[in-house]
Amino acid sequence: LEEFVVFWREHGEVLIQQEGYHEAACQIILMAFLHRLVNGGGQLDREYAAGTKRLDVLVRWPYTGPEGDRLMQREAMELKVWRAGREDPLPDGLAQLDGYLDRLSLSTGVLVVFDRRPEAPPWKERGGFEQATTPSGRQVTVLRA
Repeated sequence: LEEFVVFWREHGEVLIQQEGYHEAACQIILMAFLHRLVNGGGQLDREYAAGTKRLDVLVRWPYTGPEGDRLMQREAMELKVWRAGREDPLPDGLAQLDGYLDRLSLSTGVLVVFDRRPEAPPWKERGGFEQATTPSGRQVTVLRA
């Protein structure tokens, strides 16, 4: 995610202005960036069926455990776009992600909030990380892009 922040600060503004479907542009750019991570053996599942709604991204990465067992690391990501005239999507995103994490038996997740408001911070300042807690107490890394 830290590498994505560098990429987003350098190229995001140009990329989202050229994309015809502005709401999906942020999500498409992040997922395309993540594909380079999983090309070495992992998987990137989009719109992963986790309960009644669909989780935006589930990254799966195989690894060998300490006793030689073949295991799978899973990272759940929910993506939100903060649009002009709307409230910060953080509370809704945390609640939604909480349900997915429960369904997937995960204790942590990632919420990415793309700020598309005119009053959003300048591009060079975007990409801040913070920690948040879901309604049921799970730890979530929040990326504000």
